[in-house]
Amino acid sequence: MFARATFRAAAPAKQSFRTYSSKTSTPQSTATPWIVAGAAAASGLFGYTYLGNQRHPVHAEAQAGDTSSSTKKAFTGGDQGFISLKLKEVKPYNHDTKRFIFALPEEDMTSGLPVTSAVITKYKSPDAEKPTIRPYTPVSDEGVQGHMDLLVKMYPNGPMSTHLHDMSPGQTLDIKGPIPKYPWTPNKHNHVALIAGGTGITPMFQLMRAIFNNPEDKTKVSLIFGNKTEADILLREEFDKLEKEYPQRFKTFYTLDTPPKDWPHGKGFVTKDVLEQVLPDPKSENIKVFVCGPPPLYKTVSGPKVSPTDQGDLSGILKELGYSKEQVYKF
Repeated sequence: MFARATFRAAAPAKQSFRTYSSKTSTPQSTATPWIVAGAAAASGLFGYTYLGNQRHPVHAEAQAGDTSSSTKKAFTGGDQGFISLKLKEVKPYNHDTKRFIFALPEEDMTSGLPVTSAVITKYKSPDAEKPTIRPYTPVSDEGVQGHMDLLVKMYPNGPMSTHLHDMSPGQTLDIKGPIPKYPWTPNKHNHVALIAGGTGITPMFQLMRAIFNNPEDKTKVSLIFGNKTEADILLREEFDKLEKEYPQRFKTFYTLDTPPKDWPHGKGFVTKDVLEQVLPDPKSENIKVFVCGPPPLYKTVSGPKVSPTDQGDLSGILKELGYSKEQVYKF
């Protein structure tokens, strides 16, 4: 899922993650919700956060799931092909986005998706010569049983998003997976930085969820999230909850193309000044920068991918700042 947005100059971030510490208070000049995940000496990229033995409330659904090898998985990859899933429920999210809850073939099944991975959706309209195929990263926990959820933004003349938004509970959609992305293991990196635009946030959320769902994963996470307007910010409630509970591990910097009056966070688009202040220093040990968003974001920040299997060369702002190709992954 990619938002169709543009990225231009932005005011520098008010607070640098590079100098952030447990003694640093939020500047009075900004309420920018930074979210940082991870302990200083370890690393990890996806997950849910724990408080003692209690799971963070935003991740409550994961308690019903199990990702062990004995759990039945809906998507097994290989020669499985597409499977037809019934739409169980549709929940409006904002002015142009809905959450689509698809029932898995059996109630005790999990999706079977590893972190990080996506699924492919397929739909052929009666008057089309070829089917429409689009990738999506589910926003439901990989361990939850019985359903898999997609958060889909409606795009004008978008064939798949239009079809999904026209669907009613009881109808089915062909879905295939998993489509592997960046293989994740707990503490794989000391610090990960996520640069997202619009609906490019969903693979980042998958990764963050996995990190904080694992009490052994101590990865630090910093998120830069660009959108057109405040109403377009997806999953903000989850990020704000994590920020409050783990202020020393998870930081988020929001920036808007068209901010409301008295907007306390970033104004404008992602720029070199913002990234230089927010991202971990490229000379830091064992870091990884992830990028996901519309084509203008890739062009400006990292350069585009050549194909799903070819990351292409690193260019743009990240190269200018001294990051290496090995330090960057483009979803």
